[in-house]
Amino acid sequence: MEFGSAPTRLRGTPSWLINQTALAASRLVTDALSRVGARRPHYAVLAALEEFGPASQADLARRCGIDRSDMVAVISELEAARYLERGPNPHDRRRNLVRITTAGRDRLHVLDQVVRAVQDELLAALTPAEREELTRMLTAVVRHHRPAAGADGDDASRHRR
Repeated sequence: MEFGSAPTRLRGTPSWLINQTALAASRLVTDALSRVGARRPHYAVLAALEEFGPASQADLARRCGIDRSDMVAVISELEAARYLERGPNPHDRRRNLVRITTAGRDRLHVLDQVVRAVQDELLAALTPAEREELTRMLTAVVRHHRPAAGADGDDASRHRR
C-alpha cells in the first residue's frame, strides 16, 4: 500500500505510521545485512557479547530477544565462521560460555557500518536534530511498554518480539 493511497485516518495514526516505518526499517536492515552474508540475530549476538562479555546461550537468548531454540543455530553459524567460540564456564563446568573472538569483533565493526548506513537511508528525510528527537521519543515509548526486568525476573520472556 502506498502512503498516499492509505485512508487519511490511518495516515494520521501514530501506531500505523510506526508500523509502516518498522516495515521499511526491517526490509532495509534485512536486505543490507544479507548483502554481507549476515542476519539480524548475528548482529544482535555479536553486539551483546562485545558489550556485556561472555554469556551462556540462555542468557544471550534473553538479552537479544531470540528464542532459545533459534539461538542454537545462530551460535553454531557464528562459531563455524569463527566469530565466536564456546567453552566451559570456569564457575560451572557443566555449562558453556560463548565468547566473541577477534574475528567476531572485526565482523561486528563491519555490521555496525552496514546498520549505520541503513539508519541514514531510513531517516534521510530528517535533519540530525530530528533524528535525535525521534530516537528520544521512540525510546520513551519502548521503555514504557518494555520495562527493564524487575523483581519478578525474566521480563524479556513476557515481551518477546
